[in-house]
Amino acid sequence: MKKYLKKAAAVIAVAGIALSTAACSNGGKTVASYKGGKITQNDYYNEMKKSQAGQSALANMIINHVLDQQYGSKVSKDQVNKQFNNYKKQYGSQFSAVLQQQGMTESSFKDNLKTTLLSEAALKDIKKVSKSQEDKAWKSYQPKVTVQHILVTKKSTAEDIISQLKDGKSFKTLAKKYSTDTATKSNAGKLPTFDSTDTSLDAGFKKAAFQLKTGEITKTPVKSQYGYHIIKMINHPAKGSFASHKKEIDDQIYQSMSQDQETMRDVIATVLKKADVSIKDDDLKNVLASYVSKSDSSK
Repeated sequence: MKKYLKKAAAVIAVAGIALSTAACSNGGKTVASYKGGKITQNDYYNEMKKSQAGQSALANMIINHVLDQQYGSKVSKDQVNKQFNNYKKQYGSQFSAVLQQQGMTESSFKDNLKTTLLSEAALKDIKKVSKSQEDKAWKSYQPKVTVQHILVTKKSTAEDIISQLKDGKSFKTLAKKYSTDTATKSNAGKLPTFDSTDTSLDAGFKKAAFQLKTGEITKTPVKSQYGYHIIKMINHPAKGSFASHKKEIDDQIYQSMSQDQETMRDVIATVLKKADVSIKDDDLKNVLASYVSKSDSSK
């Protein structure tokens, strides 16, 4: 559920469906016509409900509707738009192409963002963070730190930069000259503050940064998926008390829970049970079987 629920789409190939003459005489509004016949809404529905794509689409529709009914008041339009704009900014001119590759429009992407926020609201309502979870997370928690970094593609280049820093060269000057991180090189390599709950930075990068005291620079290059980093700690504050970081700790725990499929399956099952969903078509009675018991899904 942490990954957005995809709205299923069915592409019907003429050669793949054998509709009898009798089937095409069913009632309902005409969806398509051809010389000597037509396909009605009933024809289309009867074919769709036999397909996995059609059943998945119905399951997702039910889940989206009941989530919105129960938790819609906790998710605002502004929240959805804020996340949407963050993604749009992140991908820049490639945003439209990325959406197209995923088979989405801006509207359907916003729908998926809303579903994710709704499912997170359901998670926080149904699953409560335990003290043991908080204690475990607190042991490894690191407060928000501020660092500068220089990113290069070769380890030898990184080693040379470290040598120059030891000789007294300015971190700001070297960042501007060498760094391949165009977003930070003109600002002395300074990154936005982050703590151990941050999910946008490479894990190895964070681990190396948290080992530094204020004013220290990494003695060896730090490898990540992007290349090699030289990191300088600008400000590494004291950890402080648990109470002062409880929100960040709980958010970190919920973030981890939201990525666990079994946990989210339980959450959705609870939401569906509360909604008392009733499937009226016997052919679709098991459409929610992966979330609820067979007896519940066929009510």
